Amino acid sequence: MKNALISGVIIGLVSVLWIIGMQSFGYNLQNVEDSQNKWIEYTSVLIPFFGLYFGIRGLKKAQNGKLTFFEGLFEGFKIIAIGGALAAAASFIYIFLFAKNLTVDYMERIFGAMVIGLLFTLANSLLLMNGEKEKKY
Repeated sequence: MKNALISGVIIGLVSVLWIIGMQSFGYNLQNVEDSQNKWIEYTSVLIPFFGLYFGIRGLKKAQNGKLTFFEGLFEGFKIIAIGGALAAAASFIYIFLFAKNLTVDYMERIFGAMVIGLLFTLANSLLLMNGEKEKKY
């Protein structure tokens, strides 16, 4: 659980820094959606992908290089739940304090982030799992 907690907190904090950085450079959810700069928002999907990869890989290292698909999947779910909760809470605070007039549907974005997190968890679990070895008698 320690690995999942650390990786989830890192994903959450980097996501929060991403939101603050976007705002600092003048990009908010409304003007990015209305402009030609949508690619900037799409680069944020790299945060959970690499966070999940390194988190699941950390579990594999802790287990002496052994990882089944379901162990990776379960670890990924824990990581993304922690990171997602932290990022969602920070986003809620940000919207409540600084962006009260934001007209972007945030629930749609949260659902999209959950789907992407699930797909990334599946991909990273497949990528990092060990195949079953044949037993020789």
